[in-house]
Amino acid sequence: MTGRILRIELRRSAALGTALLLLVTGAALLLSSTQFFAGRWMQLAVIGRSMLMVLLPLALAGGAWMGQRDARYRVNELFASTVRPRWQRVIPSASALAVSVVTAYLLVFLIAAGWVVPTSGYFPSATIAVTAVGVLALIAAGWLGMAAGRAVPRVITAPILAVVGFVLVGLVPEFVTSPAMSTDLTYFRPEPAAVLLVPTFTGLDDFQTVATSVSLLQALWLVSLAATGLLLLGAGRRRAIAFALLPAVLGVAVALPLLPVGGARGAAVVDPVAIELVCDDDGPQVCVTRAHAALLPDVVGPARQALAMMAAKLPNAPARAVETRQVDYWARLDPHTAPARHSPDTIVFETPTIDRGGHADLSGDYFLPSLLEAAWQQECAEQSISGEVYRARMVAAAWLIGRPPAPQSGWHPTEMARLQSAYQALVSLPEAEQQRRMGAAREGALACRDDELVSILPADQP
Repeated sequence: MTGRILRIELRRSAALGTALLLLVTGAALLLSSTQFFAGRWMQLAVIGRSMLMVLLPLALAGGAWMGQRDARYRVNELFASTVRPRWQRVIPSASALAVSVVTAYLLVFLIAAGWVVPTSGYFPSATIAVTAVGVLALIAAGWLGMAAGRAVPRVITAPILAVVGFVLVGLVPEFVTSPAMSTDLTYFRPEPAAVLLVPTFTGLDDFQTVATSVSLLQALWLVSLAATGLLLLGAGRRRAIAFALLPAVLGVAVALPLLPVGGARGAAVVDPVAIELVCDDDGPQVCVTRAHAALLPDVVGPARQALAMMAAKLPNAPARAVETRQVDYWARLDPHTAPARHSPDTIVFETPTIDRGGHADLSGDYFLPSLLEAAWQQECAEQSISGEVYRARMVAAAWLIGRPPAPQSGWHPTEMARLQSAYQALVSLPEAEQQRRMGAAREGALACRDDELVSILPADQP
């Protein structure tokens, strides 16, 4: 009997319309940004969580519209006169909404998976937990919306709930997010642990995953919130309403003290499997991380070309190219994070831009110069990269290529003239002197000293 009622609810209630709205909106959001998750399961799960900023308000509004149904058709008094308990009537409609929103969310995930499966070489198990938390969030939002619609059966209830939901989920966390403007970390303050009670999640690096403990605590909180929504939906007296709030109170009391501070950065941990190296040994060794294994065929050619150009000019030239395994930009600036320095026979290159198909986007001729500049780079936690060092690396890469630095869009002509002057002054030296200077500059850079490298620039400033 209950199953038959559930099927009727799925066909005739607003649950199906809510699911279609979530499906279309979610698919549009994900498919318009495939370059951010193509080939990477964890990034797909995280972006699925970030789009809850839009989907949760829609689930709230859809639930509110369903909750108003009895009042809209003026059957409240009729149902109240029956001896059947209220919870027996609300369970099928609540179940129909839950099944609908969960199906829509998973269908969006499966559609987007078409951009991950062909090029992914690694499936983190935490992807399941991160996605499951998003599922629970939608169920909780739908049931809370139904309870609100039943309590305030007005036409404006659903749109007001959508706006309030967007403010709470999308805007409030932004107001408590620490400003990320200082490169010396002096202006950073940790985000409160309460930020993680909001199920949206952004800012995860390709080499990171969400800590299992955080996912479990978020799931506990969302299950308790869903239970509160369901109990409020079935509550008919004040005592029942007060009892319905108990699960949410207990959930936040348990989860909040155990959640880490720092928001997404505090919840993220390095995935040791994602940073394992996958190498091509058919020639000078070129390696990428397992998280980016699909990029290896794309970067092997440019990497070996760069190594050959270095071997032709540099003394003690590197013979191996490896993708960086440093987690994120701000971790590199943290003086308490000490990345391991690489050996002189290795260059460490940045991850190339990933296109919408999950492959390396090497258009624009940016990748080869960046590989050549890596010959004068080292993982130095105690040192930040100045503009002069960046300019000197451009001149050094141009020296390996054998032509002046290419003009850069947005650069002042006098700045480019300065770099070209530095290049001409360098190549005017005897070849042996050129190699000596650039070899010394590389030795200094590998020891985290950039004085020798910067000395190739003219002393006068533009």
